[in-house]
Amino acid sequence: MPVIEVTNLRKRYGDTLAVRDVSFTVERGEIFGILGPNGAGKTTTVECVAGLRKPDGGTITVLGRPPRDPSLRRTVGVQLQESQLPDKISVREALELYSAFYPEPADWRALAAKLGLSGDLGSRYAKLSGGRKQRLSIALALIGDPEIAILDELTTGLDPQARRDTWDLIESIRDTGVTIVLVTHFMEEAARLCDRLAVIDRGEVVALDTPAGLVDAISAEQRIRFRPSVPVDDALLLAAPEVSAVERHGPQIEVVGTGNLLHAVTSVLAAHQIIANDLRIEQASLDDAFVRLVGRD
Repeated sequence: MPVIEVTNLRKRYGDTLAVRDVSFTVERGEIFGILGPNGAGKTTTVECVAGLRKPDGGTITVLGRPPRDPSLRRTVGVQLQESQLPDKISVREALELYSAFYPEPADWRALAAKLGLSGDLGSRYAKLSGGRKQRLSIALALIGDPEIAILDELTTGLDPQARRDTWDLIESIRDTGVTIVLVTHFMEEAARLCDRLAVIDRGEVVALDTPAGLVDAISAEQRIRFRPSVPVDDALLLAAPEVSAVERHGPQIEVVGTGNLLHAVTSVLAAHQIIANDLRIEQASLDDAFVRLVGRD
């Protein structure tokens, strides 16, 4: 049975219908990603799942219970896009305080070390940079050793190295059996971490698939660009069944096609003793899929 089930979720703020009709399930042990442009309804959706907002319609169950069931507070950890602690509380005090809320918490010292917070234990919250505050927020979401962790824009404000370190941490947490719901706008993050993705636009799920499945759905087209060592006739390349078009960009040739395009092109070139200099392969990416699904004119 899925650990999270969302069916026909609706949420309105005054005259604005933030979430129109969102449905998805999250399986145990997976990293389930939620993508969408700003204002699409991503954060409202996960706040309803976390029991922080009351839906206006639809149903949600988390571990078979309604999101506001008090027993879920020990099994669901939440890291919000924006959170705040008292200015004068230290990192150590915050970790010790949150640790005291749970009967069997995670080792907060080990968690602080994994997130690079060991050197900040004595620092006051108000003195932390935005990135350090984000790391502390992640630690507090995980300190209860939850079954489910809901992480909203967890690497916003982190530098590239800290972001990759956090990705390693999330993968290691998933490997222990924790189910993770991840809201993100970083395509690289979604492609690396997520087993499945729901793309939300204007309060509705417009696509639900694996990262690779979303990319394959928009195009199986590939492009190979290179600079030939000697002039090449377009007809020579177009004779390969995998090639659909040949374009020229100054001294470079761009070959468009499908299937095992690279092998087809290199075989033709090798047969005529032509060297492909500066060879580059381009395929559709999750960025391309995202823009195709939610792009605006």
